[in-house]
Amino acid sequence: MKNISESSRRNFIKKMAAASAAVAVGTNMFAAENKAVYFEKLTRTPGSPNDKINLALIGAGGMGTQDVITALKVPNVKLVAVCDLYKGRLKDATTKWGADLFLTRSYREILSRKDVDAVIIATPDHWHQQISIDAMRAGKHVYCEKPMVHAITEGPAVIKAQTETGKIFQVGSQGVSSLGNEKARQLLKDGAIGQLNYAEGFWARHSPTGAWQYPIPADASLDTVDWETFISNTTKRSFDATRFFRWRNYRDYGTGMAGDLFVHLFSSLHFITNSFGPNKIYAAGGLRYWKDGREVPDVLLGTFDYPQSAAHAPFNLSLRCNFVDGTSGTTYLKLVGSEGSMDVTWDSVTLKRNKTIESDDPFYIEQMKKAGTPVSDRKRILAPEEYTFAAEKDYLGGPYDHFVNFFNAIRNGGKITEDAVFGYRAAAPALLCNDSYNQDTAILWNPENMQLVKK
Repeated sequence: MKNISESSRRNFIKKMAAASAAVAVGTNMFAAENKAVYFEKLTRTPGSPNDKINLALIGAGGMGTQDVITALKVPNVKLVAVCDLYKGRLKDATTKWGADLFLTRSYREILSRKDVDAVIIATPDHWHQQISIDAMRAGKHVYCEKPMVHAITEGPAVIKAQTETGKIFQVGSQGVSSLGNEKARQLLKDGAIGQLNYAEGFWARHSPTGAWQYPIPADASLDTVDWETFISNTTKRSFDATRFFRWRNYRDYGTGMAGDLFVHLFSSLHFITNSFGPNKIYAAGGLRYWKDGREVPDVLLGTFDYPQSAAHAPFNLSLRCNFVDGTSGTTYLKLVGSEGSMDVTWDSVTLKRNKTIESDDPFYIEQMKKAGTPVSDRKRILAPEEYTFAAEKDYLGGPYDHFVNFFNAIRNGGKITEDAVFGYRAAAPALLCNDSYNQDTAILWNPENMQLVKK
């Protein structure tokens, strides 16, 4: 199947040929022997804020706090209410954002307020579905942290609520709206790496907080924590401060490495490729280092088959996550094609092309002559050509762009980047990684219909 239009590919090659010629004459680039290195700045045109949006936070832990800090950088957004099951976080909220905030331990009190236009849901994963549905049914727009749901069975109900209410619903895989992802999407469409055949992603950490050993407040008790609400939709247990404050380590509340980190990589990959997702999922790993009572692995490897679709040819994906990395490597997403590869971050794209660009463009030929490297028929051994596209220094980042996209959609009825369908298609393979790991078997999935496939 031919997924790259010839006109797009020709235009890309012509542009890169001109860029290579400019390298040779020292324009906006630098040259090494037999190697072209091109650099281009990525820019963002700021949106125009209109109506004021009153925002509420449900779940004021580390991620929720960071979300609010980012959201309030967007003009004409005001935080009016905060909900959390731990009293200490409610007290901290007034210190951070003002004593006039409405504070509560009941999210339903937030949803009943007429002065709340939109909510950020940053609770543990096992509450995402219910609060998202209740919020949309109450007339609120929703920004829900990833993964969208805690279990594979929960996605359709969230999609239904978004469809029926018409409310804006955005999943918080923050890098999806970034300049890096947008540039990678365009480069792939233009044929920069030819046909995509393989992708890989990697997360590495080696610190207690990075491995979810979050601090437990000294005053944690049944008086300061609404434990009964926390466990009301899952297994009933006696109060356990470790489970409450380090919830990511436990299957009743969190979704492990796949739900916390793989889902970011799925989201970015699906945005860049227009993919619906994989149809075969297999995961392996183990608990190697952080033997602190957690129920999830600290090393996880996943392999995925992506079937042919209208958007792309079939390809494979490999993901790995390591909380036992003594050097703590870089987080990245790499796309490998028939003519090159791309390393993608939220702020940059590094493109490497191993295939010689042949051009009969008169401008290219003339510029190469001026540089003392006339175009000839003789073949040479060439190093990969490298092109770096990086955000300007004042770029506010992918998370900021994601909130701008959310608020613009609320104000203007525009298209959301990561709606419930997109969010579910990113969450599903992550959740199925956990099922594969726990069952020690490959899982089959229909990414277009969003349904499990019986073997």
